[in-house]
Amino acid sequence: MAKGSQLSQLKSALSHAGISKPSQHGKKRKRSGSTDQDKIKKAAKLQEIHRKLNPFDVKVTKLKHDVGGRKIKGSKGQPAQSKQAGIQQREKTLLKEFQERGRVGGVVDRRFGENDPSMSLEERMLERFTKERQRASKGNVFNLEGEEELTHYGQSLSKLDDFDNVGLPMDEDDDEDPGQIDRDIVGRAHFGGFGDEDEEDDDHNPDRKKSKAEVMAELIAKSKEHKARRQLEKEQEESMRYQLDQDFDSLRSLLFAPDAQPTDNNVVSHQLSKSSVDIDEQLDYDRQVRELAFDQRAKPKDRTKTEEELALEEKEALEKAEKQRRRRMLGDDGEDSDEGGKSHGKRKRERGGDDLEDDFAVDESWGGIGSGLGEVDINDQAIDQSEDDDGGADDNGDTGDEDEDSDAEEGSETNFGSQTSSASGGEIDEITTSQRSEKLKPPGVRKELPFTFPCPESHEEFLKIIGEIDDTDVPTVVQRIRTLHHPSLSPENKVKLQNLTSVLVDHILYITSPPTPRFTLLNSILPHLFALCRSYPFESAGFFVEKLSLMHKNLERGLSRGALELGARTWPGPAELSLLRAIGAIWSSSDMSHPVISPARLLMGAYLGLCRVRSLMDVTSGLFLSSICLQYEELSKRLIPEAVNFSINAVLHLAPSSLKNFASIPGSFPSPDFRSDLCAPLAIDMKKSKHLDFRIPSLHRLMTCSEYREQDKIDLLGLAFRLLERFSEMYKSLDGFIELYQPVLDILTKLDITQLSEGVRTRISSLQDKLTRLLKFSRQARRPLLLQAHKPIPIPTYIPKFETSSSSYLRRQDPDHERNEASKLRYQLKQEKKGAIRELRKDAKFLAAVEHKQQAEKDRAYKERMNKAFTSLEGERAEQKAMDREKAKEKRRSGRK
Repeated sequence: MAKGSQLSQLKSALSHAGISKPSQHGKKRKRSGSTDQDKIKKAAKLQEIHRKLNPFDVKVTKLKHDVGGRKIKGSKGQPAQSKQAGIQQREKTLLKEFQERGRVGGVVDRRFGENDPSMSLEERMLERFTKERQRASKGNVFNLEGEEELTHYGQSLSKLDDFDNVGLPMDEDDDEDPGQIDRDIVGRAHFGGFGDEDEEDDDHNPDRKKSKAEVMAELIAKSKEHKARRQLEKEQEESMRYQLDQDFDSLRSLLFAPDAQPTDNNVVSHQLSKSSVDIDEQLDYDRQVRELAFDQRAKPKDRTKTEEELALEEKEALEKAEKQRRRRMLGDDGEDSDEGGKSHGKRKRERGGDDLEDDFAVDESWGGIGSGLGEVDINDQAIDQSEDDDGGADDNGDTGDEDEDSDAEEGSETNFGSQTSSASGGEIDEITTSQRSEKLKPPGVRKELPFTFPCPESHEEFLKIIGEIDDTDVPTVVQRIRTLHHPSLSPENKVKLQNLTSVLVDHILYITSPPTPRFTLLNSILPHLFALCRSYPFESAGFFVEKLSLMHKNLERGLSRGALELGARTWPGPAELSLLRAIGAIWSSSDMSHPVISPARLLMGAYLGLCRVRSLMDVTSGLFLSSICLQYEELSKRLIPEAVNFSINAVLHLAPSSLKNFASIPGSFPSPDFRSDLCAPLAIDMKKSKHLDFRIPSLHRLMTCSEYREQDKIDLLGLAFRLLERFSEMYKSLDGFIELYQPVLDILTKLDITQLSEGVRTRISSLQDKLTRLLKFSRQARRPLLLQAHKPIPIPTYIPKFETSSSSYLRRQDPDHERNEASKLRYQLKQEKKGAIRELRKDAKFLAAVEHKQQAEKDRAYKERMNKAFTSLEGERAEQKAMDREKAKEKRRSGRK
């Protein structure tokens, strides 16, 4: 390549390549078309010249050992072109993302009325449908079915209702003049008339022309006459066909009669029997065909109604039924006419048992709101939770049926009772808002149940409503109140139903209070209370928390009088226990923190931990509280040490044992009432209990009666054993299970049960074996704490390491295949990681350059604005100074200073 500057080198290279030719002066240049091949060659020559002019564009890696014919990938590279390609690729991808950062897209809902809160959903849908029809009708200009009316000579063509087969002969089989239309019809109907001079009525008035109205009226009359005639002929044909079908049975025997030839008597009888069978089959077939003709065809179903529409229908049905009931009560069974105010016609006779016709069907329209008649048993009908706010009541309505052990430990909730409230004195606030009526309704007296009820605002009003209603009809009354005051019917109904929730809570406490608790009614009311709590959770939670606060105050007052005072009301009664059980059935007891469950859990812990045992009634209340705690924590499995402690204390109070005082009790269970004077009568008498076995305890009787039997003590002891077993199943996964249940097992082994029955001994031994196995498994699963494991530190050595294969070519060749593949993967991962880091650094450098460029552009624009402002200010300042100088000169000239 020639020496000199790059320009001279470029000119020399172009001339040698024959790309740039010297201009020819004085000669005419010849135009020769360059082909695509010449252009490709020219581009290749220019690329070669460009490569030679800049040798730094190519980077060559010098090989240490060059082998002839071997090509190594990556030995030559073009860093400038690679860099430029990388920059261009980042400008297409990374720069676009950088410029569009922070941009938020969205979809704007432009549907008609979507953002208008004053329009209901039905109004929006109707308006959108109207707009859509209007848009569709704008483009259809040639729609003949629009509002425009077609006329001819002033006459509306839409009034001509029937022109089918006008002017055609009636008899299709008539071959006379086939395919031709009557001339008179052509002249009058096919727009050949309406005013011709030759169309006259020669029969009536040959001197007067018929008007257009008369012509059209005559045409319409003829059309209707033809139509009526065709309809009559069709009916006659149908009747004839039906008559032939009826007479065909009499002709069938002649058609299928056997041949009249001499045959044997047996053959003849066989043929006659065969023909009779065929005739019967044909008759059966014809009968089935006729039955198919009269089958009821499918009808389109009504659309699915909304919740508001269903609630309104149920309300109207109840109001209508109530009106009918009042008329029956007053002796007026006539039909009600709302329009005229009078009843016309005879009174319709009520359907009786003999009126079983084809259309007889049982009236199931009331569903879950009851039929209202005194003869119907409401207990046999399931409460229908048809509304959306009633969902889930069926799943949680039954609160105590888990298994046999659960039923046993909850202790026959339907027979459950509590302490009498006579010992409360004047210091205790009654948790029920209404006093129980001493006068009870005579059993078996049931009146006709009304259909409409007002929504009670207090418990006293609710008691007035259900004063003469049987307990089995109370759930129906509640359901009808909820139906009549559905929230979708009126805005005030929401507040009324919230008050109804408070009324039901008070009624639960009312019906479960001594002396006659009604737990069957409690179980039937719980689904309605559950549905209301789901619909209004915040207000309902406040009602329950208020009752729990009152129970806590009563506990504090009872403890302040003295935990061992017989007149102090410390342990909860039947009403309080029923409320706690209802809370566990209605609200979620597995939450970490709950506005209702958490206070209830703390209150039960206070009952079990602070109250002292004075009688068997206290033991019964404590065991029921322990079963409620088990119900609460069945899912979350939280540790409640008070429940386990009371269960084992109940065993110590009831079962005979070799333990003499508190110091001899294994473990650290607090048992201040063990072997006390009040608890001494609670122990089981060995002589009277030799033949007694465990049964389900009647908690209702235990908490209401004053005299106890040995069977009651045995039953409570069995309930305590079942609670200990269920708690062991629940807490076996805890880390401290060994420390919790090892003292329990030690106490059970020291019980003196040799003189008890075989069933009691078997039960206790099975519990001991189960606890022994659980403790064994817990000890096997427990591992002692160890120091943190670490790699041992090797002893340093200075002996050199010699290898037999020291070739660098085989440094990655491991004889172990798996280890070699793992080494390759690690190397590949390392290379990929380095490449990713390199690319990330290039991306960061590119973005930094872009940001620097943007900042420089902002600084330049800012500097230009500032320079323009300073220039303007300097010009104004210069003009001001010049003006000041002129003023000073004028002053000096005028002689002023």
